[in-house]
Amino acid sequence: MPKLSNLYLLAYNSLQAVAWAVCLALSLSSFVSTKAVNGAYASAGDLIYFLQMVQFLEVIHGAVGLVPSGVVFPLMQWAGRAHFLFVLRQTHEVQESPSVFITFVAWSLSEVIRYPHYAFNCMGSYPSWITYLRYTAFIVLYPPGMAGETWLMYQALPFVKKTSLFPDLFAGLSYYNFLRVLLVCYPFLCLKLYLHMFKQRRSKLGKHPKKKKR
Repeated sequence: MPKLSNLYLLAYNSLQAVAWAVCLALSLSSFVSTKAVNGAYASAGDLIYFLQMVQFLEVIHGAVGLVPSGVVFPLMQWAGRAHFLFVLRQTHEVQESPSVFITFVAWSLSEVIRYPHYAFNCMGSYPSWITYLRYTAFIVLYPPGMAGETWLMYQALPFVKKTSLFPDLFAGLSYYNFLRVLLVCYPFLCLKLYLHMFKQRRSKLGKHPKKKKR
């Protein structure tokens, strides 16, 4: 009989897969119906925000040892996306930016691959093609997603300054200045995650028999 934890993870990953497929459909249907990329937030923003908040569970899963992912990288990815959505919800002026459409589509495509892979893994058997897709699709999906996140934060800067959002965020540091510092650091943080994915890819797909020492 499967462990209760395994059944929970199967249900969690399956529901996330379905929900992200809905997000992808909403984002793309908005583009198809309007022939414009400015409706992604209105169509899928609330659902993506909800799913992203729920994804904090994945940090907890790693922390308690339910999955072997650890805490650092899941937390980095969750925090980056959560902050993007925070900026998006606080600055209405950028909600129709093309960067939102680019980011939402990149996220959704990534997740409709990642979560089915996890769900199959919970069942103990998964087709090799989905493993290959899981550890290959990120090569083309992560860069536009990360670029979209960075682009939106940059676009939000003048509106954050104009509205004086959180003028004393921490020890005299305004949120505007925090955002400027983050924009400088963000490419390096994204690169760290990206390289981590390549390391995982080598681990999962690059298994070759070791050469015998002479």
